This record gives sequence, structure tokens and C-alpha cells, in this order.
Amino acid sequence: MPNQTSVTEFLLLGVTDIQELQPLLFVLFLAIYLVIVAGNGAILMVVISEPRLHSPMYFFLGNLSCLDICYATVTLPKMLGNFLSSHKAISFWGCISQLHFFHFLGSTEALLLAMIAFDRFVAICKPLRYTLIMNPWVCAQMAVTVWIIGFFHALMHSIMTSRLHFCGSNHIHHFFCDIKPLLKLACGNIELNSGCSTLSRGPLPWVHSF
Repeated sequence: MPNQTSVTEFLLLGVTDIQELQPLLFVLFLAIYLVIVAGNGAILMVVISEPRLHSPMYFFLGNLSCLDICYATVTLPKMLGNFLSSHKAISFWGCISQLHFFHFLGSTEALLLAMIAFDRFVAICKPLRYTLIMNPWVCAQMAVTVWIIGFFHALMHSIMTSRLHFCGSNHIHHFFCDIKPLLKLACGNIELNSGCSTLSRGPLPWVHSF
């Protein structure tokens, strides 16, 4: 994957540049992160350890809890470090990696919510055939499929973004690396990237409302 950029790192300007607020924001977001990890970790442990919860609904819920922990871990630890640091930098490839995993986990979560909705639809509308339709093999296939789709959806964006030419400012007015803030810094034609971003996001509102 060739890198034609002259920028080797980006500066994440974060939520605010008021230094007096940085410690307060650190404590606030650390508490949020710990609640996310502890809450979803507890759900995951209960689902795994309790045989009575080994059903399709709780299988997908366990996947969702795992996703939520990973999703928060992609952005929050770096943001917490930046609150305590005067040099809020992230390397070029670190930025691309963060972008990739953010969109990988985000799109996977959207698709997983659709799978949970489908599971509830079958349970309510076809209760007598529920165990036949939503058997463990089908549930595993559905889960693997959404993880794979999410990965390749994010891979498309990360490859296209990494091939852009960045020749100007390296200041990202955001607290993590995302497509839109990076496109604002890119030199040259970004129509293809913007178009792909718009098209790929088109189905997601429908998925969330499924």
C-alpha cells in the first residue's frame, strides 16, 4: 500500500484547547471508559458462564458487549493520554489504523443490531420454528458474516484514505482519526473518497431501523 504523503504524523486537537479543563475531562472520560468496560465485561462474563443464557439472543448480546468494549478502546485510551500530554500526536499509520478499527467495529455493530432485530422477529412471528431457524450453526454463521463484512467495509476506507496525499496542515480538529477530518487535510481530488463514504453510509440508517 504505497504512501505518497509528506505528513508523518497528525496532531489531534481534541475536545478543547483550554488547559484548565484537561484534568476534568480526563477524569470524566476515564469514568465513562471504565463504566463501558466494566458493564459490558460483566454482561459478557455472565453470558459465557451461565448455561441458561446460551441462546441466540444472548449469543448476539455477548457479541455486542465485546464490540462495545473494543469500540471504546479504539479511541478513548488515546484521547485520555492526550488530555495529559502537551504533544497530542499520532503517527500516520497509527491514524489509519484507528480509522480502520473505528469503522470496522462501528459498521459491525450496526449489522449486529440488525441480526438481533431479526432474531426477535423470528422469536415473535415464528415461535414454533424458532429453535429450528435460529440454531447454533446459523447464529455462528450470521455473527461471522457481519464481522467479515464490517472488516472489509472498513478496509476499503482505510486503503483509500491511506493513498491520499497530505501536503499541508497536519492538525485534526477532532479527538480521533476519522474520514471527514482527514479529507479536509488532503490535497488533490477527494471526490471518490467522499462518494464512497456517502454510499457506504447510506444503508446504515436502514440497518439501524430494521
